[in-house]
Amino acid sequence: MTQRFEFELHGTDDRARTGTIKTPRGDIRTPAFMPVGTAATVKAMMPESVRATGADILLGNTYHLMLRPTAERIAKLGGLHKFMNWERPILTDSGGFQVMSLADLRKLTEEGVTFRSHIDGSKHMLSPERSMEIQRLLGSDIVMCFDECPALPADRARIKESMELSMRWAARSREAFGDRPGHALFGIQQGGLEQDFREESAEALRAIGFEGYAVGGLAVGEGQEAMFGCLDYAPEQLPVDRPRYLMGVGKPDDIVGAVERGIDMFDCVLPSRSGRTGQAFTRRGVVNIKNARHQEDPRPLDEACSCPCCSNYSRAYLHHVFKAQEMISGMLLTWHNLHYYQELMAGLHGAIAAGDLAAFVRGFHATRADGDIEPV
Repeated sequence: MTQRFEFELHGTDDRARTGTIKTPRGDIRTPAFMPVGTAATVKAMMPESVRATGADILLGNTYHLMLRPTAERIAKLGGLHKFMNWERPILTDSGGFQVMSLADLRKLTEEGVTFRSHIDGSKHMLSPERSMEIQRLLGSDIVMCFDECPALPADRARIKESMELSMRWAARSREAFGDRPGHALFGIQQGGLEQDFREESAEALRAIGFEGYAVGGLAVGEGQEAMFGCLDYAPEQLPVDRPRYLMGVGKPDDIVGAVERGIDMFDCVLPSRSGRTGQAFTRRGVVNIKNARHQEDPRPLDEACSCPCCSNYSRAYLHHVFKAQEMISGMLLTWHNLHYYQELMAGLHGAIAAGDLAAFVRGFHATRADGDIEPV
């Protein structure tokens, strides 16, 4: 097994790519979907079950873990991998997005962000240096730069100011990260929906130099059409020989469209969050298990799915346990959703390798357009 962080590009189909990210803790097949383990757990799942769905890597949240149980405590207990019983790669975000969206009474300066915890009101400071320190204490394999992500829409002056601050913070993040063989630091491209700002950001990041690059500042309310418009040029502005990560995306059709445009890595809370609220992602679109039409349906969610939920339980049972507010409801639907996402990534991977992505994408959209199976 490699002792370094490396990226091998195996094949392309138009702009779509397939490859392998090699890390000391194991390989990550790309395109890759990273389940979100916010507080050192993928909600409603055991780590071995997450692995069984096909996940090669998980995401952890710096903001949540620094507040509870604290990065220092996790380090004392042997690091995040040991703490949560996941020995494969982990990517941690920088905490910047959560500070902007969750924290109370935050104050932004050149130094960083001071804020009050949404949990107990305690006061904290996050800067590029502190974010790097927290992620080092956690022991994550892929570390994200500390950045600022303004909500869209915003005016050009605000977007430019924010992007330039993020680039200064990127340089400080690189400096504070230091020399950590086997670990990677990813830069984050910002610039909203402005192509010239995106290019300026990409230039700044390339000059600093990173092991991977993220397209940040999307999936923040701009809509799919605007996001795809940005992805028509943003990935191409980043180095071709490094992984490209689209942060916080997304729905299955978002992911398919982003893979077509050259993205390699994704994360999103949707599969687990939707599972806990009674929604299942299937080849034929989203199934809402709360609906009364399922209460006497002996069929599985998806007859073509091999996950434990579809192999062993009926729609009628899933409807019942959701209505009864039984824990198994969220467990089964989350397992199914994560399985579906990983199966989708494997399908994309295979189609790109075979040079047949266009046909795969046509089939994906056509099956979803058919809608759910007819009620019994």
